[in-house]
Amino acid sequence: MSVLAVTGGVGGAKLAVGLAHLLTPDHLVFLVNTGDDFRHLGLHVSPDLDTLTYSLAGYACPDKGWGRIDETWSFLKTLQDFGGPTWFQLGDKDLALHVYRTQILSNGGSLTEATKDISEALGVKHSVLPCSDDPIATIVDSDVGQLSFQHYFVKHQCRPYVKGIQYEGANRARLNENLDMATISLVVICPSNPYLSVDPILAIPNFRNFLRNPDVPVLAVSPIVQGRALRGPTTKIMTELGSTVDNNTIAHHYEDILTGLIIDEGDAKDCDNVRDLGIECIARNTVMRTIEDRVRLARETLDFGNALSN
Repeated sequence: MSVLAVTGGVGGAKLAVGLAHLLTPDHLVFLVNTGDDFRHLGLHVSPDLDTLTYSLAGYACPDKGWGRIDETWSFLKTLQDFGGPTWFQLGDKDLALHVYRTQILSNGGSLTEATKDISEALGVKHSVLPCSDDPIATIVDSDVGQLSFQHYFVKHQCRPYVKGIQYEGANRARLNENLDMATISLVVICPSNPYLSVDPILAIPNFRNFLRNPDVPVLAVSPIVQGRALRGPTTKIMTELGSTVDNNTIAHHYEDILTGLIIDEGDAKDCDNVRDLGIECIARNTVMRTIEDRVRLARETLDFGNALSN
């Protein structure tokens, strides 16, 4: 089985780590959201790519879920002394990564090439692929106007009321050409925010068309646990967009591409409604607090995928 894991940042990275513990680099590749990417202080920042890379390398900060462990903040403190913008926190080690990436891009390299260099330098063996080398920008339509993702998520701390979300450039973006779709036998959508982390990838036309292939099962692990998301603005966004915060909404959201959905064991009653949509459903403990939790859920996900493939 060759598995493609579709993921965003913190929530998806947890399951991604579990999958990487079970599958060799020849049998697992990650396709990562780039709708969060932006330019800051002249640097190209790729938050989801970095969160996944740090997580796979064992460098992720366990308290924050983002950034590097044992980070120092001399740069940010000095920038603050100058009166510069400090709303987006860049630690010293993290800053070096962004400088290195920006240099590669400035010299004509691609985001894929930069990600490969960074991943290998940090000791990551699995392929971490940006969903596209073409620019995609997640734009939040809010009650204070249009906001780029990082301005909504970090600068405004998700406070504005969400009216809609756009993925600029996605309809013109080409799926990462390094992804050999012919080798993929299972797709796993990790429990990232559907609207902010997964939809920018699904908005790439030829990718969504591939996911409708009946010969390749597509599984998702729901980010909703007993009526709420465990972290991030998923619950808030679903409510403001007029959706019920439950697994039925998640199933409907992915309905045209989904073969199976894994929901939390506390929501087992939702499985019947999900199956009514023609989507297989199982209930497991989807809360991942420890590395053992991540590996266990990854194993259960792969077992489910194997069952659907037979």
